[in-house]
Amino acid sequence: MKTIEVVAAIIHKDHKILATQRGYGDFKDGWEFPGGKMEKGESPEAAIVREIREELEVEIEPEKLITTVEYDYPNFHLTMHCFLSRIVSGEIVLTEHEAAKWLDKRELDTVDWLPADVEVVTELKKVFGV
Repeated sequence: MKTIEVVAAIIHKDHKILATQRGYGDFKDGWEFPGGKMEKGESPEAAIVREIREELEVEIEPEKLITTVEYDYPNFHLTMHCFLSRIVSGEIVLTEHEAAKWLDKRELDTVDWLPADVEVVTELKKVFGV
C-alpha cells in the first residue's frame, strides 16, 4: 500500500482551534486540520509553515508536535505529523478550503472530521482535559 506523509497544523488562538472544510478531492466537505504533503528533503516543521502559507496565506510558528497519526485509508496509508501552531502574521484567506471555524474545546465534536483527524481530536481532548 502506498504511504503518504503529511503535516497538519493545529492552529490555536484565544483558546480556540481552527478547523477547515475541504473544498476538493475524495474527501470534499470533510473537516480537517489544514496542512499537506511534505516535499522530498523537507523537515516537518518547514513543510507545515509552507503548506499553511499556501493554503491560508498566513505565517505560523509550529510550537510543539502533538501527535503523529498512522491511519489506513482504503487506497493509501497516511502518516500525519500534527503540530500545535500559532499565527504570527497575516489574516486567514481560504485558498483551498470552502469553510473554516474556530472551535473551543467543547465544540471539537461539532464538525464531521475526516477519519485520520478524529484521532487528532482524541489527542487534543486529552491535552485540553475534555
